[in-house]
Amino acid sequence: MAHSLSAQKRVRQNEAARARNRWRLRVMRDAIKDFNEKILHGSAADAKQSLSKATQIIDRTAAKGVIHKNQASRRKSRLVSKLKTKQSAKA
Repeated sequence: MAHSLSAQKRVRQNEAARARNRWRLRVMRDAIKDFNEKILHGSAADAKQSLSKATQIIDRTAAKGVIHKNQASRRKSRLVSKLKTKQSAKA
């Protein structure tokens, strides 16, 4: 356990930041799951709208430093690819 006041404060700050980061990851994963659900069972229009929301959340998560910007780009690319596959399958 930390003894100095500054070290104790740092521990508190780290706990709060970890809680925030875990929340942001959970929100991001939920948005991706929602998109995947729309891809499987929804219409292409619903999936496109869900993609927009998921992309926005992924970008925000990367901007906050929770995930790396390359990981955000990779995730978005994979989601767009899934949407294009669904749209081409219907056409």
